Amino acid sequence: MSHQLKYTVNCSLLFTELPLLERPAAARRAGFSAVEFWWPFVEAVPPERQVDAFVNAVTDAGVQLTGLNFFAGDMPGGDRGLVSWPKRSSEFRDNVDVTVGIGERLGTQGFNALYGNRVDGSSDQEQDDVAVENLALAAQAAARIGATVLVEPVSGADRYPLKVASDALAVIDRVQAAYDDVPNVGLLADLYHLAVNGDDVDRVIAEHTDRVAHVQIADNPGRNEPGTGTLPLDHQLTALEGRGYTGWVGLEYKPSTTSEASFGWLPYERR
Repeated sequence: MSHQLKYTVNCSLLFTELPLLERPAAARRAGFSAVEFWWPFVEAVPPERQVDAFVNAVTDAGVQLTGLNFFAGDMPGGDRGLVSWPKRSSEFRDNVDVTVGIGERLGTQGFNALYGNRVDGSSDQEQDDVAVENLALAAQAAARIGATVLVEPVSGADRYPLKVASDALAVIDRVQAAYDDVPNVGLLADLYHLAVNGDDVDRVIAEHTDRVAHVQIADNPGRNEPGTGTLPLDHQLTALEGRGYTGWVGLEYKPSTTSEASFGWLPYERR
């Protein structure tokens, strides 16, 4: 990898052979100084002691928590976020303060707000209106700690409506047209999801790097580590950097062997 961007390890897909609270320390042992997580609890508002245990695990490992997802429902069961889900809107709102509170304790700068699948019983319009309101509320909360809310196109979920970068950017535009105090909503460019969904990733980078607030990578096919597939990830990261992206690159892939072995593509001094 020829660029100089810095990496953060997604501990919801990597080190899953370990209990969740042991993963930040494992990332540190592997040479990384930063981690990110999907929502690491079962419910939207977990018991205080669980929150404390998570914060302590990150702090004790000596790593920075660069990113955290808001509660997204039952991810293994197929849920992909509550932002646009009218019946569960209050759950999302209750979760915002918990998530931002964890971020405040750990210096987290990015919060991924998964949009949510299309649901029966609500029109697309109703879902999109709820989403605009919820994203604005989340961004206002995140702004209190100088953080950004991320909107992500996702692959592999048929009813998730944000497939390509332009879908997510249109949502961000709607939020910012409706609320003039939320500059802190940005695109999460997962180069794997964009490629799988057929987006023109090079064009996205050329035209919208200024709107990219976080980057994640995996190779395709397989969603494994870089080098296992055919995506030009190094070329794309170099292009992002060349256009002024200075943020983190999240390693959000499924290791094809062990987590430890899956970092072989990245020299230790680059971690």
